[in-house]
Amino acid sequence: MQVDAWSPIPVLLTVDLVILTLREGRLCVLLVERGEDPFQGMQALPGGFLNHAGEEILDAAHRELSEETALGARSVHLEQLAIYGDAARDPRGRVVSVAYLAIAPGLPEPVAGTDAVDAAWVPAESVLSGELELAFDHRRIVADGIERARTKLEFSALATAFCGELFTIAELQKVYEAVWGTELDTRNFYRKVQAVKGFLIPAGSGRRTTGGRPARLYRAGPKTVLSPPLIRPMPSGLEEDTGEEGE
Repeated sequence: MQVDAWSPIPVLLTVDLVILTLREGRLCVLLVERGEDPFQGMQALPGGFLNHAGEEILDAAHRELSEETALGARSVHLEQLAIYGDAARDPRGRVVSVAYLAIAPGLPEPVAGTDAVDAAWVPAESVLSGELELAFDHRRIVADGIERARTKLEFSALATAFCGELFTIAELQKVYEAVWGTELDTRNFYRKVQAVKGFLIPAGSGRRTTGGRPARLYRAGPKTVLSPPLIRPMPSGLEEDTGEEGE
């Protein structure tokens, strides 16, 4: 019996970057305006195809970070987020995307490159709410990236990646509030942060004045896993009903 020879299905590989930072106290994601089809003129995540067969995927992510945004070699937190490979996600054919999450403080105004017309920081809530429509499945990728960041803030020291080298506890609290999208009690937050040994290290006797009395400066400590964790508050109206009164 003759068996038909098998041939591999042609699959293209891209990298996409969910780049998050804080701007004026708001969590923002970097988006580019596509300059060519498909989805010409729509907002999308920065990214693109591998340059050649020998390019490593992580190297491609670093290259796109530089080419699409002109961020250069700034120090950023970069980690692989997920792989997206739905058959119909790209009208050009079977295209699989390896998405990365990048986080850094005080990132500059971006400059679009390669196939992008423009690049801009956009409030993350505009994407999550559906107010802004994105090309491909990029809204899903953004949502996954933000949820990853929100979860990691509970159990890891990722929040310090949004801060400069030196920061106050009040500035760190603003990171949690911006990423989680909720206000936190200042005294409770201070107590919880101080309870995690090795999370923060006092930066000598330096202090920063931000309108009130000078605040003590800290830097990220050696602790990468928070114990006890800083659990994210449950959104208003979703608290579990115990059925008991007077509590």
